[in-house]
Amino acid sequence: MNTRLLTITVASAALLGLAACNSGAETDNTATDAAPADAMAPATTDPVVGGTSMSPNDTIVANAAKASNLTTLVSAVQAAGLAETLSGPGPFTVFAPDNAAFEKVPVATREALLAPAGKADLTKILTYHVVPGRLTAADLATQAQANAGKVELTTVEGDTLTVNVNPDGSVTLTDENGGTSRVTQADVLQSNGVVHVIDTVVMPA
Repeated sequence: MNTRLLTITVASAALLGLAACNSGAETDNTATDAAPADAMAPATTDPVVGGTSMSPNDTIVANAAKASNLTTLVSAVQAAGLAETLSGPGPFTVFAPDNAAFEKVPVATREALLAPAGKADLTKILTYHVVPGRLTAADLATQAQANAGKVELTTVEGDTLTVNVNPDGSVTLTDENGGTSRVTQADVLQSNGVVHVIDTVVMPA
């Protein structure tokens, strides 16, 4: 599959206008249209994603497998052969697109990515959503405050993902192609890192 063609196709599907997924106040499936201003506020109790409590003692993959709104992501991680890696010690920061985020990608493109022949392209996209280390909401906000409201992160895939902390407290991601995604739920702590749920799939160059 031509990655450039894939990127153009996804961009035309409103993108990226996507990682993972739902607001911090939600206790059920997909994200609302408007991300709350406090989307990056750290959770005070075990957060609920997709109607299920996420345990900070479980790994990224184990917790994601319990969330009803992250089933597509889990399937993609398994198809790419990344489940073992993301179950390892890490730590990792994962910007996790929810099911609604993946639905913004054309059906034919999703099916092609999940097929064996699409494994390389799928792996490239998924690893673009992963950053080494454990970066909480507070970490990102502190770094952004010192750099005009944004943080440039180098992903596991190798390209740059820009995190913008907006004046109203909302957080957006900007990918290498200018596509954007919103953080809808932050600081879902894991034993091997942290997950921030997002509403649109971001794409590498």
